[in-house]
Amino acid sequence: MAEGGRCRWCGGPAVRHDGVMSDELEPGAGHGAGVDRWLGRVLREGGVPELLEVLAERLSPTDLQTLLLEVARRRAAAVTPARLLHAYEHNRFTRPSTLDPLELARLEVLVHGHLSEHGFAALALSPLCPLGTVSAVATADQNKVVTTVRTTEVVADVTNVLALECAVRRRDLLRADARSRRRVRLAAVQRVVRAQAFDDPGMVPHFALLGVCTAGRDEGSFTFETAALAEQIAVHLDVLYGVRELGYRVAAVRVTVTDLTGGRRRRALREQVLDRLAPAYPAAVFAFDDDRVAGRGYYRDACFEIRAAARGGDDVSLGDGGLVTWTADLLSNAKERLLISGLGLERLCMLFGPPARGDQRM
Repeated sequence: MAEGGRCRWCGGPAVRHDGVMSDELEPGAGHGAGVDRWLGRVLREGGVPELLEVLAERLSPTDLQTLLLEVARRRAAAVTPARLLHAYEHNRFTRPSTLDPLELARLEVLVHGHLSEHGFAALALSPLCPLGTVSAVATADQNKVVTTVRTTEVVADVTNVLALECAVRRRDLLRADARSRRRVRLAAVQRVVRAQAFDDPGMVPHFALLGVCTAGRDEGSFTFETAALAEQIAVHLDVLYGVRELGYRVAAVRVTVTDLTGGRRRRALREQVLDRLAPAYPAAVFAFDDDRVAGRGYYRDACFEIRAAARGGDDVSLGDGGLVTWTADLLSNAKERLLISGLGLERLCMLFGPPARGDQRM
């Protein structure tokens, strides 16, 4: 979902993203030759034989946590008030968002209203998720997320965590009925943190995202997939058109769908998604994007993107989603299906919001 590692629907005027996490957190992207070189220097200067193997492989998770907690305690004890203030001012992870929190709150209330209308259950997620949530589910490099010393990581993508909850709920349904087709619709608005370091001052490490997930079972004839796609796209469009009542300027909305099956699902996508949505949203443009590159290998079968013209006229990517195998992998059940998508709320607020509020800076 990213081009050159840029997050298109995150925060910051220069941010770009082609989806929820995909290429932005591509496998191995955070552990190249430079990282290996730095790690080698640290291990040499540490002077402890097999230090990395001991920490990573020989210590149990509980014992490693005990060790790291003591390391953090000793480091924290050495922090002076002056050093603390300096760290707060210069650590890119700790500075507050420049956007008006009231504007973000108004936007979030509107979002929750539309989620409810479409039957999505909204969750208030924890800021933390299990260690490996991104690398095991979305196969992204662990260096791209903020890892804690308590075998957890800071949420970097809402849909990864929603997929875990979808798997839990689908598992309960399957225990009651092994062939259950009951769909699980979950959503959450979350401030996420991503660890990539960019030279571009417009790139921000934390921002508000709307994540949406629909989980279910293969219903044959691509029925689940097209129904879920149409439903989630409708949620995002309702939000984009609904924010106009808050003074936002959203124009030239364009929805593109990409068939990742080599044309086998094109007819179903046209008839059950594009043709179904077009009459309900006559102001939007619906089309196929056969040239899309980002997200291939991350999404399966089909994906979509939503773009719009911002106040200054720039064409901006705001939303993105597609079908993934996460719940099938989590439940070891090839019949399970999952559609994920996201909408960059902070980006929407910053570039499309009322100038008096959306353009506030500290």
